[in-house]
Amino acid sequence: MHGYQHFWHTGNPIELPLGKIVCVGRNYAAHARELDNPVPDTPLLFMKPATAAKVMEEPIRLPQGRGEVHFETELAILIDKPLTDAYEDEVREAIIGYGLALDLTLRDVQSQLKADGHPWERAKAFDGACPLSPFVPAKAIHLDEAITFALDIDDHRQQNGSSWDMLLPIVPLIAHISEHFTLTPGDVILTGTPEGVGALVPGQKLSLQLNEQLLIETRVI
Repeated sequence: MHGYQHFWHTGNPIELPLGKIVCVGRNYAAHARELDNPVPDTPLLFMKPATAAKVMEEPIRLPQGRGEVHFETELAILIDKPLTDAYEDEVREAIIGYGLALDLTLRDVQSQLKADGHPWERAKAFDGACPLSPFVPAKAIHLDEAITFALDIDDHRQQNGSSWDMLLPIVPLIAHISEHFTLTPGDVILTGTPEGVGALVPGQKLSLQLNEQLLIETRVI
C-alpha cells in the first residue's frame, strides 16, 4: 500500500513515482453482460488512489465485514511521459511497461452504491484494492499484436483476456483518457476485465500470466 514501488519483471526498481491509477469499466462486452450492465458508448472511467496499490506477490488480505470481494484481472499499462489531449503517436511513446493488476471490488458495496446512484470509490478504492505485478518493458511487447493474459485459481482457469477483445483498444483508450485529465509519469492505467469475475475466498492460490513473459502467484488470506 503506502510506499509501493514500481518494479521491472527482472526485479529492478523503476525510477518513477506511483501517481494515480486510472481504471476503465466495461471495456469487454462479455464482462458487462455477465454483471447485467449495459455496454457503454464511451469508456467508463474511475480512479483508485496510490494507497490502493500493493505488490501482487504479497498475500491478499480480504476486508472484513464488507461483503464479497471480487477479483477482476486486468492488463496494466505504465506511463512515463505527461499526456494531455494526446495524439496516438504520443501515447505509444509514453507507454514504458505492461503488467497485470487485480481490480479488487467490494461487490455488495458496489451494488448498493449503484442502486443509490452514488460513485463507486467505497467499493473500488480501499487500501490494497489494486495488487500490481512487476512490469515488462514496452519494447518487449508488440502493441499491434494480441496481448494475452489469464488468471488461474487453484490451478483452474478462471479468466482469459486479450487486448484484441477490448471495446476500445489500448492506444485510443489512453488518448481518450488524456482528453479528460492529464496523465503523468508513474500513472498506471487498468484497461478493463474480461468475463469470469467472482468472489475471493481465503486459502485460494492465484496464478496470473501475461503473454509468455510474466507469471505471478499470490494467495488469499
